[in-house]
Amino acid sequence: MAGSSFGTIFKLSTFGESHGPAIGGVIDGVPANIPLSLEAIQDELARRKPGQSSIVTQRMESDLVQILSGVFEGKTTGTSIGFIIPNEDQKSKDYSHIKDAFRPSHADYTYEKKYGIRDYRGGGRSSARETACRVVAGAIAKQILETKGIDIVAYVDQVGSIKIESEIDFNEIDNNPVRCASKKDAKRMESLIKKIKKAGDTIGGSIRCEINHLPPGLGEPVFDKLHAELGKAMLSINAVKGFEYGSGFDCITMKGSEHNDVFLSDGSTATNYSGGIQGGISNGMPVTMRIAFKPVATIIQSQKTIDVEGNEVLIDGKGRHDPCVVPRAVPIVEAMAAITILDFFLRNEAVKF
Repeated sequence: MAGSSFGTIFKLSTFGESHGPAIGGVIDGVPANIPLSLEAIQDELARRKPGQSSIVTQRMESDLVQILSGVFEGKTTGTSIGFIIPNEDQKSKDYSHIKDAFRPSHADYTYEKKYGIRDYRGGGRSSARETACRVVAGAIAKQILETKGIDIVAYVDQVGSIKIESEIDFNEIDNNPVRCASKKDAKRMESLIKKIKKAGDTIGGSIRCEINHLPPGLGEPVFDKLHAELGKAMLSINAVKGFEYGSGFDCITMKGSEHNDVFLSDGSTATNYSGGIQGGISNGMPVTMRIAFKPVATIIQSQKTIDVEGNEVLIDGKGRHDPCVVPRAVPIVEAMAAITILDFFLRNEAVKF
């Protein structure tokens, strides 16, 4: 299967299926002699893992990562970092009813048509469980970026029709199960998710992400624009349906005189409609983006579909699934942002060489 790798110099390749023995990955391009905290990696995995609250899937996975190579006495060796995360709580029988049927809005049909075979147990490679591997790589990238003073923060800013209306407080993000940056609005979002879950349905949402203290000069001016690579990174996450940066689609209603970011004497800009990126290259201002997630495709309701013979059939949603994916997607968004930014840092180093 092609397309299981991301990055140019800092490169992650992942493997494994949702209901196989383990998932894992290989990370290339990590510089040598970087102190690495396994605890910090595990903390990021804990933010993504299932079963952490009543509003996410109740699949219970400890998600304990095992580093197989590339780290010695707490430091990176410069060689490939190999790792695995054992799967512990698979219930493959929950998917036996879809062995010969295609779930609406899942990858079942497209996988079958492309490969002529598919792992129907939880979706195989198309399962969002694969994103745990991205969080491992992202946690490593974060630790390296922190040495450069760069921090990445993401939070849920909308669930269904409920948007953040209160003042943003980053300290609140990990203090509520929704991972909203507002205590008051988090309660409203949590209530909606619980209501949707009780009805056997799902709901979508959005995540905002900021990359702060990024120096100017990251990104390439033609095809490998910084925002293009960030867009690819975010759109590769399961359930993502939309990506915008800076002013995004709001720019449509603005005039150039309103939208232009005027430079100040210190090189910063009075506004940041560019989202920290101009001409595909970072300009030193915060990089801002917003990512839209669709409602999870598996609903605990009966739906019409077709089987492998093209016959119309009725299937019932079973298994353990998130009623809303955004709370657990926050660390995934941060991880993909970190992977992308570190890769561009290393590309710049290669250019200087």
